[in-house]
Amino acid sequence: MPDHVDHILSQWAEARPDLDVSPMGVIGRLSRLARVLDGELRKTFARHDLDRSSFDVLATLRRAGTLTPADLMHSAMITSGAVTQRLDRLEERGLVVRAPDETNGRRVLVDLTEKGLELIDRALPDHVETEHRLLSAISVGERDELAALLRNLLSSLGDVAEE
Repeated sequence: MPDHVDHILSQWAEARPDLDVSPMGVIGRLSRLARVLDGELRKTFARHDLDRSSFDVLATLRRAGTLTPADLMHSAMITSGAVTQRLDRLEERGLVVRAPDETNGRRVLVDLTEKGLELIDRALPDHVETEHRLLSAISVGERDELAALLRNLLSSLGDVAEE
């Protein structure tokens, strides 16, 4: 079944038959998919009075435990100013706490409060269910194959895990 991107590609084939616009098929669909996925995930986060960035910080702390703001910055790939703003908002809501590192007074450690832990533990199953729903049109094998292809592409563009 043709989609919006197929229509665009056919227009380009007519307007500029000399160009290989096939990458637009992949990039265009990834861009459109990112917008659709983001909209659906926002709805899930909103049901828990969260936004993507707040969820990201809470989920990172839930899976990794106590971290420094710098660790959070690397995990979320955001600027230090953005981490500070996120932590300020989450701390105001009583979801995280910042405290000096007892072993190094210059460092600050961030951890979930009981309220933050309860919130992320309520939101996470809903988030995962949303992701399952969003991927339900493809089989588990196709999902694994797609994940591998996307990992290879990201790696080729320099987006690799820091150890």
